[in-house]
Amino acid sequence: MNRVLKVGFLLITRLMVLLLIGLCIHHKDRLPTTGPAIIVANHNSHLDTLVLMSLFPLSIAHHLRPVANEHYFLQQNRWLAWVSRQVLDIIPVACETREGDRQEDSFTHRTFLQTCAEALAHNQILILYPEGTRGQPEQLSQFRSGIAHLARRHPDVPIIPIFLQGLGKALPKGESLLVPFLCGIHIGEPVYWQGQKQAFLNQLSDRIRALSTEQLLPA
Repeated sequence: MNRVLKVGFLLITRLMVLLLIGLCIHHKDRLPTTGPAIIVANHNSHLDTLVLMSLFPLSIAHHLRPVANEHYFLQQNRWLAWVSRQVLDIIPVACETREGDRQEDSFTHRTFLQTCAEALAHNQILILYPEGTRGQPEQLSQFRSGIAHLARRHPDVPIIPIFLQGLGKALPKGESLLVPFLCGIHIGEPVYWQGQKQAFLNQLSDRIRALSTEQLLPA
C-alpha cells in the first residue's frame, strides 16, 4: 500500500464530498482517534466507504482498512483491483459461498479473520458492513455473523455503529451517475462483545436502527 497515494486519494475524495454531496455529521467526536477499532455501518452505496474514510484526519489515513467484496473489487477489473489494493488497502472478503465448497469456505473464513487480527494488532481501523452487501436506502437487512466472530476474538476492541442517510440516493445501487444530495451521518457510542453471538448481533442492529430514527438532517 502506497501511503502517499492513499493520502492524496482521500484528499481528493474529501473535496469531492464537500463540493458535491454535503454532509451533516452528528457526534463526530465519537469517532476513534486511533486504532484498534472497528467501524460498522449500513450499506447502500459505493460512496459509503469513501465518505466514512473522509471523516478521519489524513494523518491516520494509512490506518484505515475497508473490508470489501473480493469478487467485485479484485476479480472483475484490473484498474479497480489496483486501486483497491494499492490505494484503499482493502481487506478482501469472499461474500458468496458455493455449494460443496465448505472446506474452501472455512479456509477463506479463517484467512479473513487472521488478516483482520493482524490489522487490529497494528492499531488499524477496520470499516465493515455487517449486512454483507448493498441494500435499499435506509433499510437494514439481517446482519451476517462475521462481525460477531471478529468481536468474540477481540472483545476489547471498540465497535462504532454508524447510520448513513442519503448516500443510497446520491449514488443508488446499479447507478454510475452521482446526484448531489445532502446526506446525514450519525455516529453512535461504542459496542463491545457481550458473550453471545445472536445477542451481540441484535444489540448492534438495534443500535444502528436507533440511530436511523433520530433527526439527522435539518428540517
